[in-house]
Amino acid sequence: MTRATRLVLATGVTLGIAGAGTLAGAKYLLDRPGPPLAAPITITVDEGERFADIAADLERQGVLRHRLPLVVWARLLGQDRMVHWGEYLLTTPLSPRELLARLTGPPDPLHTLTIPEGFTLQQVVALLASSGFGAEESFLCLLDDPAFLAAHDLPPTGAEGYLFPDTYYFPLATPQERILDTMLKRFRDVAGPDFTRGAAAVGLSEDQAVTLASLIEEETGRPDERPLVAAVFLNRLRRGMPLQSDPTVLYGRDRGSPGGSRALSRADLRRSTPYNTYTIPGLPPAPIANPGREALLAAVDPAPVDYLYFVARGDGSHEFSATLTAHNAAVARYQR
Repeated sequence: MTRATRLVLATGVTLGIAGAGTLAGAKYLLDRPGPPLAAPITITVDEGERFADIAADLERQGVLRHRLPLVVWARLLGQDRMVHWGEYLLTTPLSPRELLARLTGPPDPLHTLTIPEGFTLQQVVALLASSGFGAEESFLCLLDDPAFLAAHDLPPTGAEGYLFPDTYYFPLATPQERILDTMLKRFRDVAGPDFTRGAAAVGLSEDQAVTLASLIEEETGRPDERPLVAAVFLNRLRRGMPLQSDPTVLYGRDRGSPGGSRALSRADLRRSTPYNTYTIPGLPPAPIANPGREALLAAVDPAPVDYLYFVARGDGSHEFSATLTAHNAAVARYQR
């Protein structure tokens, strides 16, 4: 055997040993369990989040010893884009290989949250807290932050009216800011440019149209009546008549503690608040609730009628009138 042949054989053996060592090292890193967990950890994966960022977050939370083996292994298998967004509860240490299998499998169940139409901001926050999504103070701190309002193109008066009522699905550990982001984005998706154009067509800004929609939402639960209520309020605004909406009086009275009595007294109607539309001209300064889709649509697409008044019949519907004489007769009839 020549010296050159011996050299080639020796080099091949050395590379083989090195390769075997590398493979053994890689297998050790991929199968070694992560650090011990002092308590169960909930991992939240955002929709569209990069796998490298997910791995970095796992390392930061003490679930992974080193992110690189997981990132490389997922890339080699082509599974770095197969991770499902959602919430994962980890109760025992997992190796990088086990973590990848966990993240590409189904996440833990999402939690359903239904915001009813007409809920106020305070009621929405209370529901979020009671559903386990965080303390009321955490949500209110964000909603009172001028930078947060400006970043979402909200008026300085706040987010009342813009937390769109709908059914949402969130992991329980979802950050409070993301929950609010989702609701505000849902409002923009539903309202869209047509809402702004419709508001201008009836002589309102977008914020004023949202405020009007909140009054409509609170005045009637009947879809067929919402365009009629919108027409009454818009007709009154054009004539310079006070809106005289009872829900605005209730909101001004109970703003700090919603959920009180729905009965109004004569003193309530005389009480001076920015929301008492018996004493102030025009619309209140901000929405009084979070309106749903139909109320928003009605605000910018009112019925083509000349009604100026309406009164509750007592069965959930209303009687609409164009003159005060007809309205007074309707009031006498239904009060009796």
